[in-house]
Amino acid sequence: MDIVLKNANVVHLDEAVRKADIAIKGDRVVAVETNIDAEAGQIIECGGRLVSGSLIDAHVHLDAVLAAGLERDNQSGTLHEGIDIWTDFKPKRTVEAIKERARRAIDWEVAQGTGFIRTHADVCDAEQLSTQALIELRDELKDRVDIQIVAFPQVGIKSYPGGEAQMRASLDMGADVVGGIPHNEVTREAGVESVMFIFDEAEKRGLMIDVHCDEVDDSHARFVEVMVEQTFKRCMGAQVTASHCVAMHSYNNAYAYRLMGWIIRSGMNVTANPFDNIILQAREDTYPKRRGMTRVKELLAAGVNVGMGHDSIMDPWYPLGRGDMVEAASLTLHVCQMSGVEEIDNCFDMITWRNALNLGLENYGVAPGCQADLVVFDAASKADVLRINPACTHVLKRGKLVAETKPAESTVMGGAVNFTPGS
Repeated sequence: MDIVLKNANVVHLDEAVRKADIAIKGDRVVAVETNIDAEAGQIIECGGRLVSGSLIDAHVHLDAVLAAGLERDNQSGTLHEGIDIWTDFKPKRTVEAIKERARRAIDWEVAQGTGFIRTHADVCDAEQLSTQALIELRDELKDRVDIQIVAFPQVGIKSYPGGEAQMRASLDMGADVVGGIPHNEVTREAGVESVMFIFDEAEKRGLMIDVHCDEVDDSHARFVEVMVEQTFKRCMGAQVTASHCVAMHSYNNAYAYRLMGWIIRSGMNVTANPFDNIILQAREDTYPKRRGMTRVKELLAAGVNVGMGHDSIMDPWYPLGRGDMVEAASLTLHVCQMSGVEEIDNCFDMITWRNALNLGLENYGVAPGCQADLVVFDAASKADVLRINPACTHVLKRGKLVAETKPAESTVMGGAVNFTPGS
């Protein structure tokens, strides 16, 4: 064996946590059993710590990370001012500058347990700088993280001159996923046409779809239903993801639950993005003020697969963040009032195996035959991971140790404090 993790609390997908050792050979998990007694190049003593598959960031904009304030600050804090700032900043970028900022943010994520990232690349640029930079990084950093690139038309497809050509250019260069933003088109008709274009391109190229959909407070924004119809008609199922879907917080219940039923039938995924959603939405509300996120709790209860993304890390839309997916899950837990025992587990699942479904990953988890992409948390359970937000003591990528963090030590009047009840 190359690596054996001893005395772990193992969580594989939605199975119950169990105590076991984990044996790794090459890039694969080869055994998950009690008391593995085998010679290994490295022994990692987990001491009852939780071990899961790598964390997954299903929605982020790596071409914009760490750009907050480089052009100017977003004084209003709104989505629209962020877009204006980004539009002014884009012509001043270089491929190397994009890569440098993105590389730094990726390392932040990896250090905190993330092994898979789906990033959106703004294609509304004749030079395709974002696509080029992120494709180069995808290859350069493949030993520490797997990156999927979404061709994302920030300004629109039908309402932006040359929008279709820019999308095709990014996809021809090697983007992995077809993106979109139908609610940003000028008219409902143009938005529907953009959805048709997205599905046609994805079907023709055999690619997945991930669309910014209904990221507005307007209860009349209803492009999710158009995506559902096309997903259902074309039998594309889990190849399709609708991101944000925050207008759902404004729908009347009769329509919302009818829509959820069709989402289930279609097999489509949903991705929520708590940091940006609760900061950017409901800015014009007085009180009562909407929370800004889609109906995560209700979608999960109905049987929809819901994942989660960090979305922004210090960019023109959100000036905070450090690439911490556990923090994203904790925020979702609070905003969506998911404090039941199973609901807390669901929040952890959204940044692990549910996101794996969104990204179409195979061989994910902690079982024999799975790719050895693992994270060891300095906590014993899913709930404690979300409660404490502990260090990720060890992060493995394809069976190689890529990141380590020493847990913090706290004392009060000389006595150790470890934030565990009864200790």
